[in-house]
Order: sequence, then C-alpha cells, then structure tokens
Amino acid sequence: MATFWRAFPCSKAELDLGLTLACGQSFRWAMVPGAISGVLAGRVWRLSQTDTHIRYQVIGHVGDKPTPSRPGRKNQKRKSNTPIEPNNETVQKKIKSEKNVDTKKQTEMMTQAMTSNTEGTKISKIKTEDTEEVTLKTEAGLTEDDICISVLRDYFQLDVKLTDLYEQWCKADPHFKQVSPNFTGIRMLRQDPVENLFSFICSSNNHISRISGMVERLCEAYSTQQYELYGVTYYAFPTVSALAGKGVEERLRKLGFGYRARYISETAQYIMKQGGESWLYNLRTLTYEEAKAELMKLSGVGAKVADCVCLMSLDKTGAIPVDTHVWQIVNRDYKHKLGTTKTLTDKTYKEIGDFFRQIWGPYAGWAHSVLFAADLRRFQERKTSPEKKAVAKKSVKKKKSR
Repeated sequence: MATFWRAFPCSKAELDLGLTLACGQSFRWAMVPGAISGVLAGRVWRLSQTDTHIRYQVIGHVGDKPTPSRPGRKNQKRKSNTPIEPNNETVQKKIKSEKNVDTKKQTEMMTQAMTSNTEGTKISKIKTEDTEEVTLKTEAGLTEDDICISVLRDYFQLDVKLTDLYEQWCKADPHFKQVSPNFTGIRMLRQDPVENLFSFICSSNNHISRISGMVERLCEAYSTQQYELYGVTYYAFPTVSALAGKGVEERLRKLGFGYRARYISETAQYIMKQGGESWLYNLRTLTYEEAKAELMKLSGVGAKVADCVCLMSLDKTGAIPVDTHVWQIVNRDYKHKLGTTKTLTDKTYKEIGDFFRQIWGPYAGWAHSVLFAADLRRFQERKTSPEKKAVAKKSVKKKKSR
C-alpha cells in the first residue's frame, strides 16, 4: 500500500480544512497526530494543509471496490459560471474519534493539525514509511493518484471559486462582510447522500459530538467493509439494504438511538422499496423543490434535515437549513421580524430561506454555512480581533508573574 504524502495547490482562502470539516457538515473526520483522518470513496485518508497546498495520504482501502460509480454532475446544469469536472463520487468517511477529548479542544487540535507539517510542501511525494509505492491503473487508464485528486476535488467542490463568492456576498451583505474575515475557506462538502441522510436523521435534538458517536456506532454495527491499522478499525458507511434488515430498530434502540432507531429503519425500508440507493442518488437530477419534497416523505425527515441533505449531498446550492442558530441570526444580526415569531412555522421557515436567498443568490446555502459556523460556540475565539488577542495574552502573562 502506498504511504506517500502527496500535495496539490489550494490556498486556505479557498479551503480551510480545520473549519470545513469541524463545522457540523460531516461527523466521521477526526484528528490524528499531524493530520485529520477519515474514510472517503472507499479509502482511508490522512489530510493536512499548508497556506498553499492540500496534503493527502491514502493509508488503506475499505472493501474491494474503493471507487463505486454514482450518479453525479454529468449533464447537470449549475447556477454558476464555474466549470464542472467529471465526477468520481464518494462512499466516504470514517475515523475512530479520540475519547475523553472535549469538543472544543478537539476542534482546536484539528485546526492546528491542518497547518502543521509544512516542511516539504514544494514536492508532490514524501515517503513516510518503509513501504513500496504501488501505482494502480483503472479501466479508464487513470492512475490511483489521478483518482485520489479527483475524489478530493469533487468532495471539496474545488471547481467552485470560493473567494469570488465571498467577494459577492460581502458586497451584498454588510453583516457577512463583518463576520467573514475570521471565517474564510468554509465551503460545502459534496457528501455521499446515503451517509449524509442517515447521519442527519441522527441529528434530531442532538449536538455534534453525540451525533458523531451515534454515526460511529451505526457503522460498527452494520458496516460489512472495514480496514484495520495499528489497532484502529475504519468502516465504510453501512448500505441502505443493511439498515433495512430485520431487527435493526430493536438493535439500534439498545445502542442508544432512541426514537431515531425507528426513523433509520423505516427510511431504509422505504428507499429499498423505491429501488435502493440509486433512487436517493437520482434526486440530484431533480429540482431543489422536487428533491426536498421526495426527502420529506422519509420517516424522521422534516424541512431542516431535507435541506441539509439537499445542500450537502444533492448539489442544491440554494438550500438553507433553518434551525435555532439561523433563526437567532435573523433576529439578532439582521433585525428581521421573521426572527421574532414565537414558533418556527412552515411559512416562517420558507420566508427565512427566501430572505437569505434574495441577499446571497444561487449559492445562498454556502453563505449560510459561514454564518452558521461563526455562530457555533467552538469557534467563538476566532471572532476576537488580533489586537484584543494580544492584549489578552499580555494580561495572562502579568497575572502569572504576580
């Protein structure tokens, strides 16, 4: 197995790994020494970055077929002038989360890991272990390196020029202009719809660390493909057919899923009746309104979860998931009457989405994710100006010297 670090150009303004992978879009990336690790497209990855490059390493494969074919962007129209590259879709992510590390500390460690290991950024291969590199050829004649870069570019949607979008949003929205300098490089992931859907079914009345634990237990219980290295087991996400089997609800209840166990089981069974995973992937070819309506037929999927799936895995860039964070943002930062209503009705939910879509345009869902991340407790220190941070450090030093 090849164990070389490789790199390709990508500035932190276009992609900040530490922010993007820790802001609640996905739940199976975690910090390991000097990097973030997870399962994506049937491969076990380590990722890190410098100011100018994304660095990656594939340390193993989960299952025999690491690059399944999925319906994707081919012949799909997009509300952007940015070119769409051929798709190499994702089966995605897994990592054993370090236990006994609080969420805030792990987020800080994750962000630090993304900027460490800067030595050697000008070379494309760095041998880190005493193993022989293996070059694989695919049916299309692509090397394994070609596929890996394509997978990462697709997953992080690097065909979209993020800095141009930030510039547009700053011109259209004074509040975004004020917040965004401390939160550059946040982009939407293009996730596997199966993992994205079932992960967000677990998100109901939950917080990020607990969702991560549930998704982890789901993989341990029902994944049939795994890879073990140094005592750590990496799992592919379970198939829909596995989650649709007999006794799933009962087993998940025993694993602590509560009422979500029924949602997972019933949703998997419904999808199988529609023809299986291909039905879910084909929602990418529908309009936003059509895809959302189909998702809301699933057990445990309301407007917010449907919008999360539309935005994060079905290429609906204007979808805006509205939760308590977004509701508060509308009231606190935009002084809009929609944020002062007593309950979040279906009508208010849609009006909030339309309000932001009118300001931010076709990629409103991406802009929303920046403000959502900025509102998370784990990232509050980023809002402190460099001048205030310097004063705070001096104050701490004085207290220690007394």
